[in-house]
Amino acid sequence: MSGVVPDLESLEVEARDAIAAANSPQQLVEVRASFLGRKGSISAQLRRIGELPDAERGVFGQAVNASKARVEAWVAERKRSLERAVQDQAIASRDLDVTLPSALPPRGRLHPVTRLEREMAQFFRGLGFSIEEGPEVETEYHCFEALNIPADHPARDLQDTFFVEGGHVLRTHTSPVQIRAMTGRQPPFRFIAPGRVYRHDYDATHSPMFHQIEGFLVDESTTFGDLKGILYSFARHLMGPDVELRFRAHYFPFTEPSAEMDFRWGDRWLEWGGCGMIHPKVLENCGIDPERYQGFAFGMGIDRAAMDRFGVPNIHLLFDGDMRVLEQI
Repeated sequence: MSGVVPDLESLEVEARDAIAAANSPQQLVEVRASFLGRKGSISAQLRRIGELPDAERGVFGQAVNASKARVEAWVAERKRSLERAVQDQAIASRDLDVTLPSALPPRGRLHPVTRLEREMAQFFRGLGFSIEEGPEVETEYHCFEALNIPADHPARDLQDTFFVEGGHVLRTHTSPVQIRAMTGRQPPFRFIAPGRVYRHDYDATHSPMFHQIEGFLVDESTTFGDLKGILYSFARHLMGPDVELRFRAHYFPFTEPSAEMDFRWGDRWLEWGGCGMIHPKVLENCGIDPERYQGFAFGMGIDRAAMDRFGVPNIHLLFDGDMRVLEQI
């Protein structure tokens, strides 16, 4: 076999000397290529296996691969040595000033929807409303039955509900917080309930996950006029003094009378939320006497208000996580 191919040991010695003599990473790359590259002197030996007798081919192939592995190890060791030398030289020449402050990471900011939600909450705090919270995975009782939506009620078909095992649902609105907040308390009281809600809905102005803010007030003399006055004041605070609102007669199982609120968005009307006087049955479900007390409730989307505030044409841009969009906002 030694009469057919060059002595591998001599090639290894040559490679080891050349690697040790390399004085820079670039020289090391060139040395490696001369021995292990596609046309390198050691790699070339594999192409000559065909010249050997069948009995010698396997042994010689293993020997060549072992030589390549040893040369690779020498190259890796020399590379580490050269990198350490470069680092030591930089420190010695003070090119690397370790006393300089490090680069600061990007500063985090509140999400636009969170900013707007907090602004909304601050407005209602100024009117004496407190803030209530509730679970996002709700019982069907709190999400439907207590709000005058029994199991066979057709309004359930309009909710596009995500059902969870164990008789629970992802809440479709923040109204269940109304039930939890009113139960066991006696009026007068006023609350708001901001939070995430979920519906099986998807287009440019709908998202399967979105944010609502619910508000309700109960006492002995509340009127629909009080409700409209608060909502007009809220809309002007949020969207400017020139905002246009309209109220359309509508049906909700938990309010009577009920209305839909729209605001003008460019050249079209965009649905914002619903409102109305709390249904007597809902008050009864919470242990409140509807003959003595009455109240109003409203709920609107925070995300759609954010679309208007920040000029966002598609609601999904708020939640896609694209920093280019969020940084502009």
